[in-house]
This record gives sequence, structure tokens and C-alpha cells, in this order.
Amino acid sequence: MYQATKIVIITERTILEGVTRLIEKGGATGYTHVDAGGKGSRGKRSANRPGISGVMSNVKIEAIVSDKATAEAIITAVAETYFRNYSGIAYVEPVEILRPYKFEV
Repeated sequence: MYQATKIVIITERTILEGVTRLIEKGGATGYTHVDAGGKGSRGKRSANRPGISGVMSNVKIEAIVSDKATAEAIITAVAETYFRNYSGIAYVEPVEILRPYKFEV
């Protein structure tokens, strides 16, 4: 197993495309996103009842990068670009991966 860093961003579906662009621009070779629900400072959101055309729903976006510095640069760019006007949280965590060449640029 090899050490890497996972980025997790939970935010509004409205900005999904812009966030994923920043993830790729920052050096990630890919990402995964899924519908997300929960409760936070901006109230409750349901993954099963997304509102009008899914606009008011949340997504959880995950990406794996080779090192913590790259991960921190990506989430900083996302936060500075979007989190003043949209709800969202972001964090990084260490992970062990099987095929490190999948996450190198």
C-alpha cells in the first residue's frame, strides 16, 4: 500500500462543475461525486428530495492526490472561489492506495 491524500468537499450542486474544474486544475487526475444530505449551519438538506431540478441539493466530491500540499492547495482554491457565497466544507485525510500511478500527473 502507498500513502496519498484524499480531498473531501461537500457543497451545493450548483457549483459542482466549477469545483471539479478547480480539482483537476490543481493536479488531481479524477474525482467522484455523489448526492449528499445532512444538516448544518444553513439548515437541513435531503439527498432524496433535492428541490427544483436538483438545484438546491448538495454533493460530496472526493479526489485522491499524491500529497498533502497538493490537497491543501486545491481546497484553498475551492474555498476562496466559492465558500463566501455558497455553503460548503472541505477537509483532507490520509489514505492508503493500491495503485499510486493512478493518482500521479
